[in-house]
Amino acid sequence: MTTHANPPASAPPSPKAPPDAQTHAKLALGWLHTAKFLTSAPQLHFLPALQVPEIAFVGRSNAGKSTCINTLTQQKQLAFASKRPGRTQHINLFALGKQGLTDAVLTDLPGYGYAAVPKQDKLRWQQVMANYLVTRQNLRAIVLMTDPRHGLTELDEVLLEIVRPRVEQGLRFLVILTKADKLTRAEQARALSIMRLQTGGGEVCLFSATNRQGLDEVAALLWQWTHPAERDAAQP
Repeated sequence: MTTHANPPASAPPSPKAPPDAQTHAKLALGWLHTAKFLTSAPQLHFLPALQVPEIAFVGRSNAGKSTCINTLTQQKQLAFASKRPGRTQHINLFALGKQGLTDAVLTDLPGYGYAAVPKQDKLRWQQVMANYLVTRQNLRAIVLMTDPRHGLTELDEVLLEIVRPRVEQGLRFLVILTKADKLTRAEQARALSIMRLQTGGGEVCLFSATNRQGLDEVAALLWQWTHPAERDAAQP
């Protein structure tokens, strides 16, 4: 009687390897490139109630906030970069998501602290911004932009105190040191160290729109923070 050896059992499928940093950054940048204007609001009560995660960009009027947003989204004129800092006085929302489905929102808050803006307008917008940062229910992360050559201003420090309770409760926080190309390597390292101490261990990243320094790192962070389920699934 002829016997036949049983065929070898097929090997179980290998677990899917997590994407490497370069692949992850490419995915994040592709997602950010989908950004499109959603709405603009002069006051908080004009903002739509949203369920998707929201990331707020804040900073002094001349810190390079609009340029940073345009660089991250790879769009030249998504955020209004005025030659007159402080000119934009509305809260601007940009929808993110592929295939027409919004899965997150970027919020561009008006720049603060510029001397040419009337004092009354400064105070009004500081209050509006504080209320937004404290009360916006779907806010998941705050990105503060600052020029490392000048360090944190008094208004930056006030903002940090305003959001500290929410950060302690789990709100994500990132400080972007803009215009990093204007610093030497030693100055960059020193600016990073100082800012990490000042922010109490929060995320800090050097960034340059000129040479794209920090672009991949920031993009990946924003994607991870707004897609926690997909981030966890990619872990080994």
